[in-house]
Order: sequence, then structure tokens, then C-alpha cells
Amino acid sequence: MVAPKKGKSASAQSKPGRSLALILIAIVALTGGMFASGHTTPRLGIDLAGGTSITLRAVPEAGQESAINKTNMDTAVEIMNRRVNGLGVSEAEVQTQGDRNIIVNIPKGTNSKEAREQVGTTAKLYFRPVLATELSGANATGSPSPSETGGASDKATDKATDKATEKATDGDKATDGDRPSSGTPSDPASASATTQGRAASDALKADPSPSAKSSDGASPSPSASASGDDATAKLQQQYAALDCTDANARAKVGKGAKPGDSTVACGQNAQGQWQKYILGPAAVDGTEVDKADAVYNTQTAAGWTVTMKFTDKGSKKFADITGQLAQKQSPQNQFAIVLDNEVVSDPYVSQELTGGNAEISGSFDQEEAQSLANMLSYGALPLTFKEDSVTTVTAALGGEQLHAGLIAGAIGLALVVLYLLFYYRGLSFIAVCSLLVSAGLTYVIMALLGPTIGFALNLPAVCGAIVAIGITADSFIVYFERVRDEIREGRTLRPAVERAWPRARRTILVSDFVSFLAAAVLFIVTVGKVQGFAFTLGLTTLLDVVVVFLFTKPLLTLMARRKFFASGHKWSGLDPKALGAKPPLRRTRRPSRPAAGPVDPKEA
Repeated sequence: MVAPKKGKSASAQSKPGRSLALILIAIVALTGGMFASGHTTPRLGIDLAGGTSITLRAVPEAGQESAINKTNMDTAVEIMNRRVNGLGVSEAEVQTQGDRNIIVNIPKGTNSKEAREQVGTTAKLYFRPVLATELSGANATGSPSPSETGGASDKATDKATDKATEKATDGDKATDGDRPSSGTPSDPASASATTQGRAASDALKADPSPSAKSSDGASPSPSASASGDDATAKLQQQYAALDCTDANARAKVGKGAKPGDSTVACGQNAQGQWQKYILGPAAVDGTEVDKADAVYNTQTAAGWTVTMKFTDKGSKKFADITGQLAQKQSPQNQFAIVLDNEVVSDPYVSQELTGGNAEISGSFDQEEAQSLANMLSYGALPLTFKEDSVTTVTAALGGEQLHAGLIAGAIGLALVVLYLLFYYRGLSFIAVCSLLVSAGLTYVIMALLGPTIGFALNLPAVCGAIVAIGITADSFIVYFERVRDEIREGRTLRPAVERAWPRARRTILVSDFVSFLAAAVLFIVTVGKVQGFAFTLGLTTLLDVVVVFLFTKPLLTLMARRKFFASGHKWSGLDPKALGAKPPLRRTRRPSRPAAGPVDPKEA
């Protein structure tokens, strides 16, 4: 006898427990992750949980009143929205009010302090050559002159940054390592400068501001020279009087300085000490940084770093300035990375750097690195904003709407369950179990997405979840009807379940693909709360596919082996008589034919 071969369908229907075990493991793992993270409830949007409302007013810089226009305001809204929303689902709202105000609503549970810094920071980044630097204020007592220190070692936005390494495709690097220790002159010739005024004067004479030069690079006229001398003297006075340990002085330093002018600036070194600088004209603009990312460097002990990629134009400028600085003595072989008038790093340069890639590394933690990369990636705001007011928003109105929405959702779910009980009877058990599994997965994933990507559940998102009930129920109905059609054609339950699945599967996938595509398009072309609706709809559509494939189908396969369903009980929803089946019912398998062999002559 030749045994019949088992096909894929036979294997699939004989081991439905594998699929059920897989989805059970996924549910347990996700639930365990939810409790382990400490976020056992989804993060709510500002309309449901309240939050903070910030009013920002655009203020014109000197002579730039016309810059406050609709185009620049809309650009600022777009940049702020990208900054605070990240992936677009944290539900922070950014919108204009009037001609020069922007309202930012931040949901409760978001780091409002960080968000306030994100939306208001202009993130103006410049790469400027260092002309002179020394410890400032009380830190400067007994300190060496600017030329003796070799420059401040490292800075960061809020913490000290250990170094800034410039990467290039040819492997060249700019490093601030191996520098002379404090008090040890880096160059005997420059070590003779012993006062602030003389050091600053020498630096400015060696590399004056463009304001003291003609546009074609020729020697300036007597009047231009006089103007340049006045600017140099004024800058010397500002540098000598600057105390970077004073917060008020730091807030004013560099204000009004143009990119093409020399300026003074402050920064903090690795020891937490404030240093002051004289910086030359900007050599590279922050807008010429094409992309910035926060990356954890596993190759070295640098930890979290911010990598930058320059545009073609920026790459050339960066190569030019590093080539010039490499020929100078300390500290004038350094360039300062200046973010919003504060020096965040000042690496040494020993050779021209090409390739257009750079990395700022040091004592960043993950939050600081991501914040800096975020501001650099999304660009500088086209306007300067002043924070007018910060108010707390209550969730009273949203709470009432949520209550009403939950009641509506409960009524809709009850009606779906009643319909299933009335029409599908015993099959409704499978449908209700599938709905519960889908709801549980949705809840756990939403709770995890809050701390992970900043997802916040708002009223439109709740509506998306309610709409998903219908999408999920529709998938069950498609499959159940395919099974019932097979029974009507005279098949028994077990083969009917397997034969109905391929046809039902195609229909379910096409339907869910259309729903997901609509959700994706809606998410891309809209902003704000509507994105919450689209995101939830897309998420629940994907979960519908997972639940139908890994839970509904395997569970129905198991139930088909039970006598209650297999015998076509009148309350099972699969009664052949009630469905109008064609007698006689077909068997699962046909009797196997005898094995081929020699024919007996007597029988012939």
C-alpha cells in the first residue's frame, strides 16, 4: 500500500497550537515589557490629560522688521512641530495666532522644560576660528594667558564635552588630545603674552575682522583702517570686561554680532569652568549641515555622539578653514563650534580635513545628544521668539468628551457582539475572543509607544480605535461566511475550515491593505490630532492581520475538532440543515485505492 502524501494544508491544520503559542508568547512579552517599563497606561494627549500651553511672540532683530511675515511664521511652525513631535504622534500642537504669535500645546507627561527649549531655540550654529581664549571670572585667578592655555579643552550645551572629532573619508581627524597642560606654554614665542589686552590685541591684528578689510582682499583705505582699529579696540574692551561666570553677561554676549564679524563668546570646559573667547568671522554656517544624528559609539569610550554631514558647499568651506588653521599656532589652530552664541567645542586642527563628515563627542548623555541632533537636523528658526506666557491647561472638557466617546464605543461593541450571537451563535465565541485579544494587544502596544516614540492618545485616536472594531469584526465575518459556503456545498466542517481559508485570506489581506494605505496617506498629508486618528487606524489594521492569522484561524481549526461544532449542532452556527447544505455531505477523505500489483488470472 502506498501511503497518501501529506500536503501543507494537512500540516497546517494538524498544528494550530504553534500559532496560538506564538501569539501567547508575544502577548506575555509585551505585557511584561509594559510592567517592567512602569508605563501601564497609554500616555494621553493634551485634550484628555491637560498639559502646558506656551505662547511665543516673534521679535524682530535690528533692521529686520519685514522678516516677520506669513512665510517665515509658517516655516517656524513647521520646524517647531517637527521638533516637539519627533515621529509625529506625541500630539503636541503648534499653531499661529495672529500675525506674530505661535501657540504650542504640550501634553502632560512630556518633558515641558525640554520642549520649551526645543521650540524656542533658534539653533544658530557657526564654525568660527579661535583667536584668543582664557578662563573667565573667578576661574581666571592665577591662570595663564590665552596663548599659554592652548585654549579651553572641551564644551557641551549643558555639560562638559570631552572632545570634538572631525571624521573625513580619507581618515583625517581633528583632535583636542595631547594638548599642553595648564601653565605650560604651547609655544615659547606666544607665551610672552601675559595680559588679556595684549593677547586679544595680538590675535586681532593677526586675523582682523572682515570689517577691517576691503571686499576684494586689498589693503584697506585709511578710513577703513581707522574703522577696523576702532572695532578691534571695542572688541578688546568687551573681551577684557567679559565675565562668563555671570549669567546676565552670558545672556548678552554675542548679541547682534553678524556672521561676518569677529565676536566674543563664552563656553564651559570639561572641568565645568567658564572660558571666554575672541572668535573670528564664521567660516561655516549651521545651515550647511545637511544632517545630524545622535549615535552611540561602541568603538570607543566616547559614548553618545552627534554626527554631522555637511552639504557640498559646507564640505568645501570646512576643508578650507581647517587647511588654514592647521598652519597656525595654538590657540589659533582651533575652531569653535558655536551654538546660539555659546561655544560647545573647540578642537585642534593639525591638517586639512576633507570628506564633509564631522562628529561631536564627549560627555553627552542620550537625551542631550538627541536634543542637539534634533535642533541641528531641523534647522534654525527663521525668526527670534520671546516666550510671552506659559499656562497650565486642564483636561475637564476632554475628559467629558472621552467619557462620551467610551460610552459610544461600548455601545458599538455591544451591538457587534449581539449581532454575532444572533447570527453566528457558537462562532461568536471565537469572534469575541479574537476581539479581546486584539483589544489587549492594542492597549499594551499603545502603553509602550508612549515612552518609546512619544505617542499620546487623543480623542481622534480613540475614534480610530473604535472604527477598528468594525474592521476587525469584518475580517471574522469574511472567514466565517467562507466556511459556511463550503458547508452549503456539502462538505463537513474540518475540510470546510481549511478550504475556506485561502479564499478568505486573500479577501482579508486586500481589505486590510486598503485600510492601511488610507491611514498611511492620511498620516502623511495631515498634522496634529488627525495624525493620531490615522496612526491608531493603521496600527489596529496591522494588528487585525496578526490576530486573524495567528489566533482566529488556529482557534477555529481547534474548535472544528470539537463535537459541538463538528456535528453541526443547531447552536454552533454551522448547522448544515439551517445553512441549506446539499446532501449527502462529503467526507474528509476518500478511501485509498489498493496498491498496484500483479492481476490474478482467476479474477480476470
